[in-house]
Amino acid sequence: LYILELGVGNGNQARTWLDEFVQLDRRHGRDYYRRLRYLMGDYSPHVLERARTAVAHHGDRVSALVVEATRPSITLGFLAGKAFLVYISNVYDNLPTDELACIHGRTYQVQTQAFLTDDDADLIAGQFGIDRPAVSKLIDRLLRVGPELLSESAPGQFPAPKNAVEFWRAAWGALRLRERYVPLEGLDSYQLTPDLTGEILHSLIEADGDVRMHVSNGALSSFTGTLPLLHPFGRVQCHDLFLTGSDQYRTGFYGPGKYDGSVVNWVNGPLLQLVASRRGFGVQFAPFRQRPGSNITTLTAQARD
Repeated sequence: LYILELGVGNGNQARTWLDEFVQLDRRHGRDYYRRLRYLMGDYSPHVLERARTAVAHHGDRVSALVVEATRPSITLGFLAGKAFLVYISNVYDNLPTDELACIHGRTYQVQTQAFLTDDDADLIAGQFGIDRPAVSKLIDRLLRVGPELLSESAPGQFPAPKNAVEFWRAAWGALRLRERYVPLEGLDSYQLTPDLTGEILHSLIEADGDVRMHVSNGALSSFTGTLPLLHPFGRVQCHDLFLTGSDQYRTGFYGPGKYDGSVVNWVNGPLLQLVASRRGFGVQFAPFRQRPGSNITTLTAQARD
């Protein structure tokens, strides 16, 4: 009985699920726990090790795998047709996404660039005793290696990891976005994912006047790579920031937004629903029951009868 969790965080979800499964199995006497294999997937070995510690009392029932969220089949291809549950929480909204806009019948790609103003860069450089040209280089290094290794490699600027964290907070607080609209020759020539063209977007983006929407490239790659892993009776359950109707893009703003040290965008739920339908899967959306009134929505996907 294969259960897969993508984006395991600190392992609390896995521990709670497994502990409850054990209690239910004992209560019903079906001996399912003996057959259970719980797979934890994440891009970070450090996160996986921390999560593995949280579920250590479940022994060899649990395995930890380094997984690229946008290409799950590379690591998890052996699961094809076997997973009874794939559980995902707060992963899709962090994955890369393009934005497209339809204005007066013409389709554009919205290209976005992150930057610091000259004044903000000067303030950060002065605060940490570095030259202004070094600010962007140090930001790149910090994103690649993290605060601990940056502190070790540049002790003059960052005597301790907390100083590197303070540098990131200053840069993050000053970060701005600028954008431009680039005309597309046609949706059919736009590559949505490596396996999917923008043809599928016609009904969503060109249906009803001017609109600008995310196309959730990373989430779509992850989702379409996950569906083939499901057992015929299996399902995907995902908690995230989902739009559930394309009309919402005409009435509100859904990112990009700066949140907790990262950039998040709401996920284009109708697009995932449409792509899944073409592959023989049904997708349903429901409010997140554990936190009524929150913006979190639960997506459930499973093969149609």
